[in-house]
Amino acid sequence: MSGTIEGLTRKISEAGDLEAVVRSMKALAAASIGQYQKAVHSLDAYARTVELALTACLRQAGPGYDTAEPGSKKKQGIGAIVFGSDQGLVGRFNEAIVEYAADTLKGLPGTITKIWPLGERIHALLADTGMPTAGILPVPGSVNAISGLVGQILIDVEATRERAEVVEVYLFHNRSKSGSVYEPIGKRLLPLDLAWQKQLASAPWPTKLPPEVIQGATSPLRAFIREYLFVLLFQACAESLASENASRLAAMQRAEKNIDGILEDLNLKLHRIRQESIDEELFDVIAGYEALTPVRRSR
Repeated sequence: MSGTIEGLTRKISEAGDLEAVVRSMKALAAASIGQYQKAVHSLDAYARTVELALTACLRQAGPGYDTAEPGSKKKQGIGAIVFGSDQGLVGRFNEAIVEYAADTLKGLPGTITKIWPLGERIHALLADTGMPTAGILPVPGSVNAISGLVGQILIDVEATRERAEVVEVYLFHNRSKSGSVYEPIGKRLLPLDLAWQKQLASAPWPTKLPPEVIQGATSPLRAFIREYLFVLLFQACAESLASENASRLAAMQRAEKNIDGILEDLNLKLHRIRQESIDEELFDVIAGYEALTPVRRSR
């Protein structure tokens, strides 16, 4: 009986330690979600400024910078950037985005020539689909690490396009919907959409004086397009990390609930065994007393 009680006590202690770890991970995931969501919102003002600069440049240069031919079915190189996770306890986070990206890319009229995977797990899943992957890019562990990663991606994409290895570039990542629910999304980064350029060129200017780009609009337009791509990639990375931590938070909440149930069962079992042990001792005392009572009476 004592061995059983000691075993249950040890299991309860281990479950309590595990629950403490789960609560710490849950608190860390919750804090990370807020951190990455704030990073996404902090770029809103900067993104608006970049759009205004693009409006000024496109008004002067005219829409049509780096656009794809409408309805073109030409076989051309296609590249993709896929954001994933290298951390555990995220469910089908990586599988969902890889399946979505593979289905989307295989339906495009072109040849998939290069994919930039973010994370070793995403790289392995993409390799299983047979699609060509570039070197593994690290998944940033904080907001401060996102800028450097995005800058590296832009340099690689520009170099690949200059070598004419890739014409179209797509972006895939998971985005939070509500709570722990996320959805995989994708968009084309390059070439730029002509309708989008026309919309920016015709957008009303916020002041009475129209803008003017000094010494031509081509060079500034190229620089502002790069900043626009930087904003898109930064937001995609932050949204992916936020949805990853939301998925982990949900997993920790389920784990905490399961641990609470296990602890409740173990404590009930321990109390029952202790009560049985106490009852057995009381029965032994009563039985001994009753056995000695006739002897005392006879004396």
